[in-house]
Amino acid sequence: MTSLSRKNFLKVAGMIGLTVPFVPLYFPFSKNKPMKPQALQEGDTVGLISPAAAIYESLPFQLATEALEAMGLKVKQSPYLKSRYGHLAGTDKERASEINDFFADASVKAIIAIRGGSGCARILDLLDYNLIKKNPKIIAGYSDITALLLAIYSQTNLVTFHAPVASSTWNSFSYGHFRKLLFEKEPSLLQNPQRKGDNLVQTEDRIQTIRGGRAKGILAGGNLSVLTGIVGSKYLPSWKNKILFLEEVNEEPYRVDRMFAQLKLAGILQEVSGVVFGKCTNCKPSGGYGSLTIDEILHDYLYPLNIPAFQGTMIGHIANQFTIPIGIEAEIDADKGTIQLLHPAVE
Repeated sequence: MTSLSRKNFLKVAGMIGLTVPFVPLYFPFSKNKPMKPQALQEGDTVGLISPAAAIYESLPFQLATEALEAMGLKVKQSPYLKSRYGHLAGTDKERASEINDFFADASVKAIIAIRGGSGCARILDLLDYNLIKKNPKIIAGYSDITALLLAIYSQTNLVTFHAPVASSTWNSFSYGHFRKLLFEKEPSLLQNPQRKGDNLVQTEDRIQTIRGGRAKGILAGGNLSVLTGIVGSKYLPSWKNKILFLEEVNEEPYRVDRMFAQLKLAGILQEVSGVVFGKCTNCKPSGGYGSLTIDEILHDYLYPLNIPAFQGTMIGHIANQFTIPIGIEAEIDADKGTIQLLHPAVE
């Protein structure tokens, strides 16, 4: 090798050496990038599962199937859909296997729970997360399904969907938001309906600002009691730069207070960028010597955080529900009470 070629070789080698450390910055599969499932299309097959409590009447199965078919979808029922084990819809092994099997089934494009209830936390360690990661698809539900949605997101980075269950009331509001997000790939603006009726001011579905301002972050959350029930496990995501959304039903204020104390003591509230609280349906005190109100509890825990927070949005055990993607970046405006998705949730 001549001195000139050796000089050129060293120059080129030096340039390569300088560029190599920067290659990971452009690696296309960053662990922070959400894994999005494919959008739904009419004619797709959805898997119907019952991973939590059992259903004891026949009509909900019929209504759930008819509602999904009215969306233009085909329905494939889990072989364990009508199983029972105590109050649960089958044994833990059966309820976990229906999820694993549907993720492995290439003919199934989405998985929807027929109801919530309780029991999903029992099967989190029985799910095959490597299988799920290799076969990403829509999985949707709410209430106790929160445990599944957060576990799958935390373990695989797959975007999951806090949405009506198959036996929900599929009115134009709930189905409209579901369709925009999962069929039409729309990064929706989630805003409460603006209706006064015959009143001078709007009295229903009002937004209440706890701490004003705007914040950006990754949406994550669900049912308050279900989420707090798995605090301390590995099945929750990191809460840094997250927008935490919550809802609850049939819990007395003192229990809601206890759950928020747990979120505070676990350090979750101190990490998030903003908080959205939906509806606390039937959360009235039963008696005794008095009670804090839900408003007071939310103010006590959320206002001192000095981050945007509001309550009253259409998330919860209600007829008119938003579909909320877990794992997608959004911007909240706590003064207007809006959630603007910044990216499509499906591909």
